[in-house]
Amino acid sequence: MSLDVVILAAGQGTRMRSQLPKVLHRLAGKPMVSHVLDTARRLEADRTHVVVGHGADRVRQALGEYPIRFALQAEQKGTGHAVAQALDGLGQGKVLVLYGDVPLIRRDTLSALLDQVTESRMGLLSVTLDDPNGYGRILRNDAGEVVAIVEQKDASERELAVRECNTGIMAMTAAQLRRWLPRLSADNAQGEYYLTDVIAMAAADGVAIATAQPDDPLEVEGVNNRLQMSRLERAHQARIAEQLMLQGVALLDPARLDVRGRLTCGHDVEIDVGCVFEGEVELGEGVRIGPHCVIRDSHIGAESVIEAHSVIDGAVIAGRNRIGPFARLRPGSRLAVGAKVGNFVETKNVEVGEDSKINHLSYVGDARLGRNVNVGAGTITCNYDGANKHRTEIGDGAFIGSNTALVAPLSVGRGATVGAGSTISKDVADHALAVSRGRQIAKADWPRPTKAKDY
Repeated sequence: MSLDVVILAAGQGTRMRSQLPKVLHRLAGKPMVSHVLDTARRLEADRTHVVVGHGADRVRQALGEYPIRFALQAEQKGTGHAVAQALDGLGQGKVLVLYGDVPLIRRDTLSALLDQVTESRMGLLSVTLDDPNGYGRILRNDAGEVVAIVEQKDASERELAVRECNTGIMAMTAAQLRRWLPRLSADNAQGEYYLTDVIAMAAADGVAIATAQPDDPLEVEGVNNRLQMSRLERAHQARIAEQLMLQGVALLDPARLDVRGRLTCGHDVEIDVGCVFEGEVELGEGVRIGPHCVIRDSHIGAESVIEAHSVIDGAVIAGRNRIGPFARLRPGSRLAVGAKVGNFVETKNVEVGEDSKINHLSYVGDARLGRNVNVGAGTITCNYDGANKHRTEIGDGAFIGSNTALVAPLSVGRGATVGAGSTISKDVADHALAVSRGRQIAKADWPRPTKAKDY
């Protein structure tokens, strides 16, 4: 059978107390609904439908990269009404209903649920909770068969004692759904069309209702406020930390790790506390990451050491490099094997050759450094003239003295030396010495100025 996935994402989420549509609030660096869409993609669904309502244009824009069909729920009249908006676009096979604010649901859990669905049987995902407050309850007959779901606001005292709860996630055939949705009624405490009412209809029609449960109740926990959001964030990060440690990564404190994208690690990687990884990050064998670093969309080669409080963004670091502490590598920074970028150094759009060093308090941008170059403390490449960027070329073995300004466009030759405190605006030949300083004046016994006396 073909598979349609319908994701409900129309709610406002008033308890988030935000102007942002609830499903666009970020978990692990991306909107909650994107996690659900990624899970649907792994199910190899034939069509994915997202039902939008509050902030519909913002949701459409945020999800533009996904091959999905949008359906508009102009008025929020309940989950049954929401699914009905996607009804015309469904195929003839199975239909899986998911929620944009339930981001941790696993593919394996959903696959097990879908396996239950036939022409004479639908699937319902339930969860047994110690505290079922706020959830609809699963009602069964004496034979243990599911016969209905009752929402908490409509439940009797006896029904409220039931601990098996409805997650809202269900699967059935498109034919079943088309038969049941038009029969929904809003005659309930909320005045809404509940999708859960199709359970009683299925039972009445002789369609069996098979249940499945997630391995972890957190899979089906939804987000209604910031507190729940933070709980799911930490649960998600704990999953990632567990996977990394099982792969051999040494996390000095698994509770203080944030991965907001995909982190790939070689053998014997060590990560200290408080580190954040965003986008696509690859760490080679033996890499050590110091505390409180932020690394985004970068490759860090084997045996490199990233010292504390460094920020690396869009960089390629070949291997055996030492970075930081307090270094910032901006996009386009490329370091060859053995190159060093030290404390309070910023680089951008720069190639640093093998075994070259920029050790302290410098800015190097739009430049290429050859092998074995030494850049002294306080050096800057003056790459921007107010309108255009210009490049600086520094040859192999060059030595740039401290507190030097290199005014681009500029070429410093192989083996050249630039004296400390210089402003260099003309090319320097191979093996030449370039010095540009103001003349030093000394006056003996010079009286230092003093403050005027108050009378």
